[in-house]
Amino acid sequence: MNETPPPSTASQTTGVGAPGLISNEPLLFELGSPGRQAYSLPPLDVPEVELETLLPPDEIRPPIEEFPELGELDVVRHFTRLSQWNFSIDTNFYPLGSCTMKYNPKINETLARKPGFAGHHPLAPESLSQGSLELMFDLQEYLKEISGMDHVHLQPAAGAQGEFAGMLMIHAYHSARGRPRKKVLLPDSAHGTNPASATLCGYSAVQIPSDRDGLIDIDRLREVMDEDTAAIMLTNPNTLGMFEKNILEITSIVHGKGGLVYCDGANMNAIMGVTKLGRMGIDVLHFNLHKTFSTPHGGGGPGAGPVGISDKLAPYLPVPVVVKKEGRLSLDHDRPESIGKVKAFYGNFGILLRAYAYIRSLGPEGIRKISEAAVLNANYLKASLKDTYHLPYPGPSLHECVFNDKLQHPATTMDIAKSLIDRGFHPPTIYFPLIVKSALMVEPTESESRETLDRFVEALLEIDRVAKTAPEQVHDTPRLAKVSRPDEAGAARRPILRWRPAESA
Repeated sequence: MNETPPPSTASQTTGVGAPGLISNEPLLFELGSPGRQAYSLPPLDVPEVELETLLPPDEIRPPIEEFPELGELDVVRHFTRLSQWNFSIDTNFYPLGSCTMKYNPKINETLARKPGFAGHHPLAPESLSQGSLELMFDLQEYLKEISGMDHVHLQPAAGAQGEFAGMLMIHAYHSARGRPRKKVLLPDSAHGTNPASATLCGYSAVQIPSDRDGLIDIDRLREVMDEDTAAIMLTNPNTLGMFEKNILEITSIVHGKGGLVYCDGANMNAIMGVTKLGRMGIDVLHFNLHKTFSTPHGGGGPGAGPVGISDKLAPYLPVPVVVKKEGRLSLDHDRPESIGKVKAFYGNFGILLRAYAYIRSLGPEGIRKISEAAVLNANYLKASLKDTYHLPYPGPSLHECVFNDKLQHPATTMDIAKSLIDRGFHPPTIYFPLIVKSALMVEPTESESRETLDRFVEALLEIDRVAKTAPEQVHDTPRLAKVSRPDEAGAARRPILRWRPAESA
């Protein structure tokens, strides 16, 4: 068992990380004994064959050194104890800015586990897949209505893949006109996947600075937009939580030179049901179903990133496309100008199910209320903290707000984030967007009650008080977590990807 040092302030003892019966959990490689087995296999009912007769030598993995041998109880207890270390939206507030870590209603999970859907084989013929195809077709129509886009395709498996698919369609559009173009414009506050997707499609990324209000600099956009520019990739609301109020002028400038407008849909939680991006001149939009439409995410999945487009890009949609003719659903593969498949089968179907349930349970009025509540919660936090934490861009906010550590010196953003752990809260997004030095980016979503937000505000106000009177106590956190301050840079630069016994490490 760990012996946890005493907390630095009295209130820390009430946090989620309070000490108790929390075991030090070793690796599986450090558990067990030779000869233990978790289960017994039935006798072979086919002739036994040596693996070497089936695969070439270079395709056979050598035995894993000191592979753990454990009984069933060892395995169950190990993974159950690890699960008790998890922090999730079901345990407490998760204020990661730009991530929209909202609550996932359990009715969504119930639908996703219905045997008719969960057990439906992806290779089943269309005649036996009408229910699943109808659900996908209806979801496409719902997303079209919410966004104002002309077409929606559900196949991409994540936001970044939806983004990549959208940029591939932009590339195909320009190539079909005999001029692929060479550049893509991006605001300096863009998500990191935006320049990555542009580069993968063969474009060079040109950065556009933000103005003093945190919005795209219109004058600079006019200077750099030319007939060699394929598109602009923007986010609206942007990563500062602000709505690009000049969006119609932006799209007009880009379209005037024959370019297209891509919108990252990461922040739709602030505007769905209120306004439609398709009416703003957007040509491509990806949806994060695992954010805006309430699928739990994190740790690399699961996700779904449908992509919406305007009519001019319809020939280039990925295949297959779900279509309805004379009341019957089918998958259309006959699309000669398509960019091709971007995911096996039809994407992450279970995530589509959850989004469908979410939209149907809320309806149009409920979708709008979600956005209104998300904006209200973000502005409540902003108003509660603006006199204590510095706001580099104090203009109107939508779904999130960005502070920094300017008023807490010598305590840093990292100190503030780590101190929140001792007070039972997951830290917000830190050091992003990059245009805000030492950023603290907070997104409460619509899920949280005022009482939860008040507790979060009080935690940050207390951290501020300690930072100004005893900054060393803020730096020496977290004290109640299993791990305090790992060497993140060392872990990234010198990862240990294979376990080795301690004596040979």
